[in-house]
Formats: sequence, C-alpha cells, structure tokens
Amino acid sequence: MNSSASDNALQHCVRMLHQHQVIAYPTEAVFGLGCDPDSEPAVMKLLAIKQRPIEKGLILIAADYSQLLPYIADECLSDEQRTRMFSRWPGPVTWVLPARSSTPAWLTGRFSSLAVRVSDHPDVRQLCDLFGKPLVSTSANLTTLPPCRTVAEVLAQFGDDFPVLLGETGGRDNPSEIRDVVTGELFRQG
Repeated sequence: MNSSASDNALQHCVRMLHQHQVIAYPTEAVFGLGCDPDSEPAVMKLLAIKQRPIEKGLILIAADYSQLLPYIADECLSDEQRTRMFSRWPGPVTWVLPARSSTPAWLTGRFSSLAVRVSDHPDVRQLCDLFGKPLVSTSANLTTLPPCRTVAEVLAQFGDDFPVLLGETGGRDNPSEIRDVVTGELFRQG
C-alpha cells in the first residue's frame, strides 16, 4: 500500500476523531469502529450505527496501559491481577477491569467495570498514539452483517466517504478473548 496514502488516511482519521466522528480501522482480527471515548456525541453516533444498546457497555483499545488509566480503577487491582493482565498484553486479549467512578456511563453501560485492551496491532498503536488516548472499539459491521475484514468491505457497508484507516487486519480468525481481570472468568473465547 502506498505510504503517502496511508499517512494521509491516518491524519484524516485523527482529524475526524477530533471532530467527534466515527472512524474504521484495522485491528487484530477485523476492522473496528472507533471514536473519542470522551465525546458523548461521537459514542452516540457509534451506538446508532451499530444499533447497540448503551447498557451493554463498550471496549476501549489503547497503545499502552497509561492511556487507559483515566478510565480504570488501577488502584483496585492486586499485583497478581496486574501480572496476569500484562502477561497477555499487548495482544488480542480484552480485560474487564473496575472502572473509575468518573468514567462515563456511555462507556460502562450498566456495569461498574470497563472492557479494555492494549493492542499489538501497529496501526491501532499509531492511531492511539497520534490521537493521544484510547479509542472506543467495536467490530465494523452493520447489524446482521458479518464484521468487515478489509477496507473494501468497510466501504461497501458504510459508504465510500466513511473515514477508514488504510491497512490490513492482524490475520486472526477470531475476535479478542474477553476475561475478567479480578475473577479470571472467560466471557468470550478468542
């Protein structure tokens, strides 16, 4: 892929995030839809696109753990829980952690916890680093349709003008595993 086109797409996506828009970007297995987690209007747009109820909560994806600290209650984790979590990061494991009381309900839904992931996908890491914080992350697909795995599929489902970060998924067949960091309970097999 043309490096200049990729750089332009990256800059465009970051501008769209700052303008409270929803973007698509490649992750470990599928393309994700994302937005600024601190922008209620952006999150509401994302939920409307996905026809996803706010009560279900959302996942944040980040370049590194420090980007997640404003949203999670790190002080509630034991050394053992941190060790368990960091042994699987960066990578395709999403952990459910206690949320800070200040974390918006549009992220946590009906829960007092928040699902978070430190990605090992280079495009995700670059996007989050350039944006300066994590992104909301949910699979890029309209209700009833399969998740998009290519840029062409994103444009076919969401339209030619939809902001998409050019790139390829990490090649995994399954979406990220989801586990509770406190109990170790498996919510979704990866």
